[in-house]
Amino acid sequence: MLSRLSRFIRSFRPTAPGGRVRLRTLILIRWVAIAGQLFAILFVHFSLGFPLPLVPVLIVVAASAALNLMILRYGRGAMRLGGRQIALSLGFDLLQLGALIFLTGGLHNPFSILILAPVIVSATILTWRSTTQLSLIAIAMVAILAVEHWPLPWPPGETFTLAPLYIAGFALALLLSILFIGAYVASIALESRRMSDALAATQRALDRERRLSSLGALAAAAAHELGSPLGTIAVVAKEIARDLPADSPLKADMDLLRAESERCRRILAELVAEPEAEGGAPFEVIPLETAVEAAAQPHRRPGIALSIVTDPAAQGPMPLVRRRAELQHGLGNLLQNAIEFARSRVDVRLRWDRTTIVVTIADDGQGFAETMLGRLGEPYLSGGDQGRGGEHMGLGIFIADTLIGMTGGSLRLGNRTADGEPGGAEAVVTWPRVALETAAEWQRSEAERMEQS
Repeated sequence: MLSRLSRFIRSFRPTAPGGRVRLRTLILIRWVAIAGQLFAILFVHFSLGFPLPLVPVLIVVAASAALNLMILRYGRGAMRLGGRQIALSLGFDLLQLGALIFLTGGLHNPFSILILAPVIVSATILTWRSTTQLSLIAIAMVAILAVEHWPLPWPPGETFTLAPLYIAGFALALLLSILFIGAYVASIALESRRMSDALAATQRALDRERRLSSLGALAAAAAHELGSPLGTIAVVAKEIARDLPADSPLKADMDLLRAESERCRRILAELVAEPEAEGGAPFEVIPLETAVEAAAQPHRRPGIALSIVTDPAAQGPMPLVRRRAELQHGLGNLLQNAIEFARSRVDVRLRWDRTTIVVTIADDGQGFAETMLGRLGEPYLSGGDQGRGGEHMGLGIFIADTLIGMTGGSLRLGNRTADGEPGGAEAVVTWPRVALETAAEWQRSEAERMEQS
């Protein structure tokens, strides 16, 4: 037992793995609990005159204080604790609280409700396994305290007892509270952690897309800046070569210098032209069709035809949209999902009017399972009966939905029908037109529309 306690205390050294809770926070909370326990014990014993077994209860409180002091010796306040360390710490606090309640009346003691506290804290920050283990310890403590405990402190000459049926009911209420509150809080905390992790993944994807866009712009700027000095080098080399005698040993060197400078200029020209070929040209405003094509380009694969068409109901000239990493990556995730699960083709239909822009992405795959339609967009959606997507396919759709929302749009997912029969999946993205167009493009579109009318 002592060796286990020693290993537990030494695990709080600075080399311990990081986690969600700082050691300083854990120590501070325990000091607050110790102060509250001491105040309650001294107030009841000396102010109310209720005789308490002072030596045993003070030993239990001192054990908690001694643990804090030993952790302070080995630990560092700013370090973050791992799940195992937090679970062991909460387990100690639960047992310490149980010992105090055992010495002061068991379930007759109104402070026995505090048994719920470590379980709720565990459900908030720890795994289901750790929370289940602490819940089992709490349930066992409640069962023991219901039947075995020291007498409740009460004024001398008086006794206070509760009916066994009431104690049984109170014990049952505590057991149900441990199970229900623990499960409820753990479910909410798990959902919150999943959402936080999914948002972090979204931010990482967006940052990666922005870095790629910045890299393309940087390459174009470097090509522009280096073009002039390379041109100067080529002109000077040509002039020097022309003035050299035909048999000069430097003539071959000057010809090589001119050739290499021309080669550098060609490489820079290709570097600038390469993003344009991939849909990543450093232009701020591009046609809507070009934006969709650029988003789809990295995800194309042989055997899957991608068709991008304009809906006949579109009004006026094609909108010019601002190039944004959120737009490119959000549409890219939807197109990647459609191409991955299509049998042979993916159809993209573009439609717009004076106020809205709509992009519809449809594939000829098996579509979404009916049981999933109400849950689409949840992060880390997984299961074996989804019809498509496989394990964790929900993260891609969640990222797409989040990024499209950042551009001012909305996403609707469902299945389409073909000849009365269920068809593939369909994603409909709708934006207010002003969300994608700048004021200048809006005025241009309005002017062209007026000319056509």
